[in-house]
Amino acid sequence: MSSGTKTATSNGIEISVFPEAEKEKINEVRRLIGPLSGKLALFCSDACIARYLRARNWNVKKAVKMLKASLKWRREYKPEEIRWEDVAHEAETGKIYRSNYKDKLGRTVLVMRPRCQNSKSIKGQIKYLVYCMENAIVNLPENQEQMVWLIDFHGFNMSHISIKVTKETAHVLQEHYPERLGMAVLYDAPKIFEPFWKVVKPFLEPKTANKVKFVYSDDSNAKKILEELFDMDQLEPAFGGKQGEDFDISKYSERMKEDDKKVPLFWKTEGDPAIASLPVPALDASTLESDSDTSDGKADGSSHEADTDDFPTDNPLPATKDHGNGENDTE
Repeated sequence: MSSGTKTATSNGIEISVFPEAEKEKINEVRRLIGPLSGKLALFCSDACIARYLRARNWNVKKAVKMLKASLKWRREYKPEEIRWEDVAHEAETGKIYRSNYKDKLGRTVLVMRPRCQNSKSIKGQIKYLVYCMENAIVNLPENQEQMVWLIDFHGFNMSHISIKVTKETAHVLQEHYPERLGMAVLYDAPKIFEPFWKVVKPFLEPKTANKVKFVYSDDSNAKKILEELFDMDQLEPAFGGKQGEDFDISKYSERMKEDDKKVPLFWKTEGDPAIASLPVPALDASTLESDSDTSDGKADGSSHEADTDDFPTDNPLPATKDHGNGENDTE
């Protein structure tokens, strides 16, 4: 199915126009989810529901189950309430940060450097990742809902990988941020990644597999991928660009503090006409926790059984080996 045309209000509420068949599925998901209130009602826009449907090949039953799990997670984890001061210590080395440039499509860019891992706390690492994802979404332009990852593997070795952190990272991204990834560029990844990728790729939907690009600094053909994506005058030197400014935690801290001021406006619900038509009774926890077995295959007519996720399972995000001390789990 094709995706709908999307617009947004000034505070980020997505209002989308979808083909009739897609709109019917969106309405069916909304009916099965039940009434929502406050931020969860705002989160559960038509564009959001469409992302969950696309992640599950437009299978209504699977999309409902996935979305209910995300709504429960957002209610309990409260990702939109994380602020810079809560995670600043995780950001000091520049292991993940939102760049001050966007790609040619206007998509937010997250830069990741696995070698810069500075924490042994799984909870801290995931909390900072969630903060970065929420921040990237708040900074998306009105006509975009996806982001780009630039993963710099310079100085990387296998000691930077923690199985537990990688699994938790993959779970959060795949289950709670579906269809948010536009492209992931793995820059100068170790050669061991490519054989693994060739094994994994056949099990992914083509649209997902095509989002992951391997780029090497010594390959002129691969570098064309970056030239097609970015204005090279804005891209930083680590990726072959000409923008000479390195990551500066002091300047970045000020940027994030300013960004935090946008968040209450982004999630403003009181008196907002854009969500006035959404049901607003109090949220029923049992509604979120059910598996929506009342919806059968007839609801969507889909014959797809394999779930598809937006993020590659060999997720090369910054991670560290953690050793048991209560919060830091061992592998």
